[in-house]
Amino acid sequence: MTVHHLNQLLLICSLVLLVAVAAVRISSRSGLPSLLLYLGIGIAMGQDGIGNVTFNNAELTQVIGYAALVVILAEGGLGTKWKEIKPALPAAAALSLAGIAVSVGVTAAAAHYLVGLEWRQALIIGAVVSSTDAAAVFSVLRKVPLPSRVTGILEAESGFNDAPVVILVVAFSTAGPVEHWYLLIGEIALELAIGAAIGLAVGWLGAYGLRHVALPASGLYPIAVMAIAVAAYAAGAMAHGSGFLAVYLAAMVLGNAKLPHWPATRGFAEGLGWIAQIGMFVLLGLLVTPHDLLDDTWPAIVIGLILTMVARPLGVLISLLPFRLPWQEKALMSWAGLRGAVPIILATIPMVNGVDDSQRIFNIVFVLVVVYTLIQGPTLPWLARKLGLGAASGPADLGVESAPLERLRGHLLSVSIPKGSRMHGVEVGELRMPAGAAVTLVVRDGESFVPLPTTVLRLGDELLVVATDPVRDAAEQRLRAVGQGGKLAGWLGTTGQEPRERGNRR
Repeated sequence: MTVHHLNQLLLICSLVLLVAVAAVRISSRSGLPSLLLYLGIGIAMGQDGIGNVTFNNAELTQVIGYAALVVILAEGGLGTKWKEIKPALPAAAALSLAGIAVSVGVTAAAAHYLVGLEWRQALIIGAVVSSTDAAAVFSVLRKVPLPSRVTGILEAESGFNDAPVVILVVAFSTAGPVEHWYLLIGEIALELAIGAAIGLAVGWLGAYGLRHVALPASGLYPIAVMAIAVAAYAAGAMAHGSGFLAVYLAAMVLGNAKLPHWPATRGFAEGLGWIAQIGMFVLLGLLVTPHDLLDDTWPAIVIGLILTMVARPLGVLISLLPFRLPWQEKALMSWAGLRGAVPIILATIPMVNGVDDSQRIFNIVFVLVVVYTLIQGPTLPWLARKLGLGAASGPADLGVESAPLERLRGHLLSVSIPKGSRMHGVEVGELRMPAGAAVTLVVRDGESFVPLPTTVLRLGDELLVVATDPVRDAAEQRLRAVGQGGKLAGWLGTTGQEPRERGNRR
C-alpha cells in the first residue's frame, strides 16, 4: 500500500465515522435504532450501493466482529453496578442456560417444519438468534428508566448468554453428526466455570494493582483498564474457557472497584465501544448482498415471529419459574430479548466452516435482526409504560473524580454540581462531611476561592474535597446523598448510593 492509498483510506474512514456520529443524532431524535443506520452505511458502500465495494471475506468479518464484541462487553461490564446485578445473578443465569435451550429448540423446530430447512441448518439458526446482543441491551436499557431488578437481569443475561450460544453454534457447524448431547452440556458448564474464574481473578488483581500503584499520567488509567479487560478475554480463551464471560466479569469487577480517574476511564471505554459498534455494523453491511436477501425475507419473518412471540416468552416463563417475579416484568423481559450484531457475527461461523446453505443462514439471520430490531427497540419504552414499569428518574447525580495521594494516604475528590442537583443552595457547613474530609476549594465562573462554612453552593460549581484514605468512600457517599436529597438527606433517608448509569447509545 502506498502513502497515497493510505491517505485515501484514512479519508474514507474519517468520513464514515463522521456520518456514523451524525447517525447517532438522527437515531436519538427519531427513535430508530442506530445499528440499522450503521448497517445502512455499510450497505450503501457495498456492491449494490453507491460505493460499489465488493467484500465477501466472512473469516475476516468474524475475527473483527469477535474483537469488537470483546470491547463492547468490556464497556458494558464497566458500567454494570454490582449492587444491582447481584440479586439478579440466579435469574440471569437461568435465562442464559435454560432459557437459551428452550429458545433454540422452539426456533429450530419452526425453521425445520415451517420453512423447510434441514435439521442442522435449523439448529444453527435457532442457536444464532437465541443470543441477545450486549450492545443493543446496554444501550437501550440505559435510556429506559426500568426497575433495577429487570435491568440487572437483562444486562447480566446479555453478558452471559454469548458463551453458551457460541459453543452451540460451533458444535452444530462442525462436520459430522452432533453426538452425546449431555457431553455438550458438560462442555458448556466447564467453559463457563473456567471463564468466570479467570475473569473474576484478573479483574480483582487488576483493580488491586491500579488502586495501589500510582501511574505517572491520568491518561494511562483508561488504557490500563481496557488492557486488563482484554487480557481476561485472552486468558479465558487460551484456557479453553469462555473468553466472553471472562471479559465481562473482569470489566464488572474493575467498574465497581472505585478506581482513580473513573469518569475519564468511562468516557474512554464508551468511545471505544462506539468505534467497535460502528466498525462492526458497517463491516456487516458490506458483507451482505441486498439483492440476495429477497428470497429469504419471508422465511426470516416467519422464524423471527416464532422467536419473538413464542420461543422467547416460553424460555422466559420456564427458566424463571423458580423466581417469584410479577407477570409484568416477565412480559417486558420477553419483549426485551433484543438482537443486534452478535447473531449476524455468529452467522459467519457456518460460512467459515463450509456448512451447506450457510449463505442462506446468514441472509435469514440478517433480515430477521434488521426487521425485529426495528420493531422491538423503539416499542420497548412504550411497553414499559403500559406495564407500569417505567421508574421515574431521580435528580442529576454528581460527577465525582478521584485522584490518589499515595504518600499522604489520602484522596483528592473533584466534584461538579450539575443541573438538577439538590446540592444547589446548600451551605458548605451543611454538607456535614465525615471527620477527615473537608472542602478545600470552590471553582465558580472560572474563579477559585477557599470556602467558608457559610458559603452557599450553586449549580455549576466545582469542589475540591480532600479526604483521608479511611473516610474516602464515606465522603463520596455523603456528597452523593446531599446531591440527591439536599441538606435534609440524612433525615429523608437518602443513602447516597450511585445510581445506574444511563448512556446515550442508539
